[in-house]
Amino acid sequence: MNDRKTRRAVPAVEVIRRPASTPGSAAQTPSPSEPAPTAPTPRPTPRPTAGTASAPIAPTPRPTGVAPTPRPAAPAAPAGLRLPPRLVPSARSPAPAPRTVTPGVRPPAPRAPGGPGASGPRPGGFGGRPGGFRPSTPRPPPTPEQILALAQREHVPARIAKGELEGKMKCRIWRKLHAEEAKRFDQVYELMGQTPSLSLGDAFGVLQSGMTVAEFMARKERTQRKAAIKQARGEVDNAVVAELLGGLISGKVEVSVVLAERSLLDTLVAEEPIAFTLERTGRLEKLQVVLLARRAEWDRLLPGLERDAKLTQKPATVARQPDKRPYSDPRAFLDHLGQMVKLVLRNGITLQLPLMHVGRFDLLLGETGHEVFVPLHALLRFEPVTQSAPAEGA
Repeated sequence: MNDRKTRRAVPAVEVIRRPASTPGSAAQTPSPSEPAPTAPTPRPTPRPTAGTASAPIAPTPRPTGVAPTPRPAAPAAPAGLRLPPRLVPSARSPAPAPRTVTPGVRPPAPRAPGGPGASGPRPGGFGGRPGGFRPSTPRPPPTPEQILALAQREHVPARIAKGELEGKMKCRIWRKLHAEEAKRFDQVYELMGQTPSLSLGDAFGVLQSGMTVAEFMARKERTQRKAAIKQARGEVDNAVVAELLGGLISGKVEVSVVLAERSLLDTLVAEEPIAFTLERTGRLEKLQVVLLARRAEWDRLLPGLERDAKLTQKPATVARQPDKRPYSDPRAFLDHLGQMVKLVLRNGITLQLPLMHVGRFDLLLGETGHEVFVPLHALLRFEPVTQSAPAEGA
């Protein structure tokens, strides 16, 4: 369907009737000052079209000296306005008549490119602003001090404070969208205000654990000590200690296993991370072992050993947590390798022997072929001895 407005067919020749003259009136004589009228230009004969009268209309000669009346230009329909098609009673729509140029009538001016519905660029530069888009100067990145200050003032996470300083979401908007989390941050910052030395992570830990600040800090200190001990053990080579125990197991050597209140004569069968397996005794937890040596070496050392009377009667207990033991970090003994040392064990036995090797969990004392195996958890006191002091069992 044609969206344009159907125009009415306009006759090709405009007919102007000549005014009738009254009887007895004289004919008008042109004055010498007036220019002579020009003869009218002959017009083509209009052809009948469908929907018009079949009888031809005879052209009437235009009067001389009379200017033709100009016809106003038809107003153009605004862009974007769709007009309903014009209904014609005939079965077939008439063909549009050819456009003719009428003297004295100006054609409609073309529409300006910036008018309504135009797809060209808007006035005022690119973007519709005077001068277009201007390159903005990038803002400097926020400093950690600025982020921390804004986070403490607004009670929000540091990432949200950083985002606001970078021009992203505002802190107050985040608090509205996350009311529950914002409430927890209020409690955390209130706790930090009561305890200035408390960090943000520690404050969250106190809030989530339900402990007091003192209890939480004590637990945190123990956790840090455990991590430090684990790291220290990983930095020490344990190959020599493992080789000694493997030789005792493969050679089925009879050993003396000293416990807190008694001693055992047995043969090692296997070693586990936390226990020994003996041939006759069975599985024995390593925490119960105070000392281990070959039977011949122990028989040589036993007569000259010193003992603490109090510890002999009541041996000290061993803490399950490594951080609560007197000695758990093996690196403290590395500087005394090859030196004479004095060890006081938890059942009162005092050893004064040269330090051969330091393992991750144990010490080796004595000489090659006469080793004495002492676990670190069995130590109560340790001190180096000068070379002038006589060695125990010498």
